[in-house]
Amino acid sequence: MALRFHNTLTGELEEFEPLEPGHVRIYSCGPTVYERAHIGNFRTFTWEDLLRRYLKYRGYRVTQVMNLTDVDDRTINAALESGVSLGEITRPVEEQFFVDWATLGLERVEHHPRATEHVDGMIGLVERLEERGLTYQRDGSVYFAIARYPEYGRLVNLDPEALQPSGRAEGDEEYSKEDPRDFVLWKGGEREEGGDALWDSPWGRGRPGWHLECSAMSMQYLGESFDIHTGGVDNIFPHHTNEMAQSEGATGRPFVRFWLHGEHLLVDGAKMSKSLGNYHTIPDLLEIGHRPSAIRYLLLSAHYRTQLNFTLDGLAKADHALDRLEEFARRLREVRAAAEGDAPTTDSASLGAVARRARAEFLAAMDEDLNVSDALSAVFMLVRDANRALDRLGDRAAPEEVESALSVLEGFDATFGVLSLRAGESDQTDAGLREWVEERIAARLEARRERDYERADAIRREVEGRGIILEDTPEGTRWKTGTGTISAPDARR
Repeated sequence: MALRFHNTLTGELEEFEPLEPGHVRIYSCGPTVYERAHIGNFRTFTWEDLLRRYLKYRGYRVTQVMNLTDVDDRTINAALESGVSLGEITRPVEEQFFVDWATLGLERVEHHPRATEHVDGMIGLVERLEERGLTYQRDGSVYFAIARYPEYGRLVNLDPEALQPSGRAEGDEEYSKEDPRDFVLWKGGEREEGGDALWDSPWGRGRPGWHLECSAMSMQYLGESFDIHTGGVDNIFPHHTNEMAQSEGATGRPFVRFWLHGEHLLVDGAKMSKSLGNYHTIPDLLEIGHRPSAIRYLLLSAHYRTQLNFTLDGLAKADHALDRLEEFARRLREVRAAAEGDAPTTDSASLGAVARRARAEFLAAMDEDLNVSDALSAVFMLVRDANRALDRLGDRAAPEEVESALSVLEGFDATFGVLSLRAGESDQTDAGLREWVEERIAARLEARRERDYERADAIRREVEGRGIILEDTPEGTRWKTGTGTISAPDARR
């Protein structure tokens, strides 16, 4: 079956073939490094990692670029308010980003360019647009003139004549424009306005516009035309619309063949907000004992073009799903070890048939625009049916049939990256879980001493929602995980 993706540019599922046979070039919009990325950001980064991994699993060579936006109004303002250089604001946030990136087991992409290190290329792109008559200057700033470019808005089938000024603050609202629809390419500025984030240019000192950065960096590393551009749905307009206009306006060539956009993450059914108390970063979740593999699994559990509701209960269920996959893989390895040298039972081919069907269904699902729901169904169908086959066989099967089942799991993990992540999770995560459980047991004990049984019951439900079972004994409260690991009671309880 051919690999197909939903292309935002056409609104259709289209068969995918890269421009260069066997080599896929991808640009992914990266973080603005003014504060730590949250789980909504990582929902996007994680499905982009899934895309990358699946393309590699299918035999393609992948070159992926993800920028680091280290110059925009938020980073500049933070530097000015703190009285430090731009790098002193952005570099620590970059480091945090890559720590969280590694924690979730995301593959490092080939290029992570910083905007501040590619300003010359951005200036060159503005000069090309200027030569084609698509820009104008006002007070040291340079703007893209939408009215001079009839193709504007093609990404979203937008009529430029009906376009209203964007409601999103892009930092150029205070600048003088010929037309409120136009967007800034180069922002003129003085030293006191931009701190150290100012560069010399043919139009005077200033800094690049947000949209310009991605066009210049993507074309530098991937060429003027490349295969796939990814991002969140909030990037479609105005960011990707403007990227496309300025890139194709400068080169006269198609910019990107496939635009893939992921939907928003909800938390407890609502938009994530610090004021609602549902704002989570990766360290926040680790601190209360959740495992990186469960976080990654949950972030990947829904199709990238559908909204995902992220809940702590969902994390507990993700953890249980991974327990089941781990136990199945362990059983297969034990059967394989026991079967070496033994004659297989006559119907052990049934295990291989189950594996072949699961592989075919997994590939068919992933080939259809990364349909993770059907892909996961195929994997868990393998777990169910293979376990039944092994039960019938008394755990005796031909090694090649066991290998067939194991290879399906390996292909799944090459794409989803959750089992290998779980296998490598450090004792620090287990220590974090223990610390959290002990703290909740202490809080429950205090509630019971105060005869606040409603609160005590709520704490028990909270702990059990994480897959932890509490057992009250004369010696104190014992607890165990869903896998049966028991912690001895604290004598003080």
